Amino acid sequence: MRAFGLFVATAGYVGYVPIAPGTAGSAAGLVLLVAMRFCAGPELELGFLVGMVALGLWASEVGERHAAREDPGFVVVDEVAGMLLTMLWVPLTWMTALVGFLAFRLFDIVKPFPVRNAERLHGGLGIMADDLVAAVYAAVTVRLFVWILASLGTV
Repeated sequence: MRAFGLFVATAGYVGYVPIAPGTAGSAAGLVLLVAMRFCAGPELELGFLVGMVALGLWASEVGERHAAREDPGFVVVDEVAGMLLTMLWVPLTWMTALVGFLAFRLFDIVKPFPVRNAERLHGGLGIMADDLVAAVYAAVTVRLFVWILASLGTV
């Protein structure tokens, strides 16, 4: 089970890229979203997100135990879940994907209140919570972007 936990925690070993593993994990989340929309459609997104968060809580703990330290950089399942939450039910175009990706990375790196507070939680909950809170900020941002484009008549 440890090998499976590390596979999930690293988003299929994407977390082991040497530069910017969080960004790579976010990109993996976006690829997963596109694949899910192509194969299943948006009606299954919420259930998939909930399952990913539940699995991510467990896998993050596995990753921490494996590394023997808190929030190791190779654990990127939190970024995957964050991207899925950011783009939940958002119309998927190259523009919305780019805005969602950049907004999520920004809020995940800058960590505005209460993102930093969520990061202080222990274990898998702390690993997942800060990215999910950052994703709420990013989700609002991408939805505002879509609303502005729609009001301009470009969507």
